[in-house]
Amino acid sequence: MSDPRLNSVHLEPPRRLLFRQARDVLLNARGYQTVAAEDEKSDDSAAVGPHTMVLHPEDKPPPGVKFWLVDKEFLYPLKVGLNTIGRAPENDVVVPDAYVSRRHCAVLVHASEGCELHDIASKNGTFLNGRKLAGPTPLAVGDEIRMCDRQLVFMSHTDDAAGADPPQTQTA
Repeated sequence: MSDPRLNSVHLEPPRRLLFRQARDVLLNARGYQTVAAEDEKSDDSAAVGPHTMVLHPEDKPPPGVKFWLVDKEFLYPLKVGLNTIGRAPENDVVVPDAYVSRRHCAVLVHASEGCELHDIASKNGTFLNGRKLAGPTPLAVGDEIRMCDRQLVFMSHTDDAAGADPPQTQTA
């Protein structure tokens, strides 16, 4: 595996197998349009490294960014294709927390719109809106992703990021 974000050599054999199975599901979920978009972008991003830009949440995402994650301190733009999240420095979104796995989860941004969240065999699990992920799950604007004590909120410029209705607000 040439992508350091998906390397599993650091894991013990039983967990390594689970990680590799989750990695295969993630990679096979991309589709040909997303793979083509990733290949096109990889030429541009080779000089700047694998990390997504990190901004303060009060800032707006850079032009052209459709999807991003936000926490109390930062805004993490997501690119088309694979966006890995974890404590290892080679991830796209680095979460410096000892309880977050090195390669905890990933957000897959499809070229044809929509995003989905994948747990990649994390030790403590990934939670979406309070429920533990059992498999790949589509994301909608306002969804809360929790890894241990760290929480990220999925945001988008579109009203229906994954084809789902946006969160409802109550009116009196």
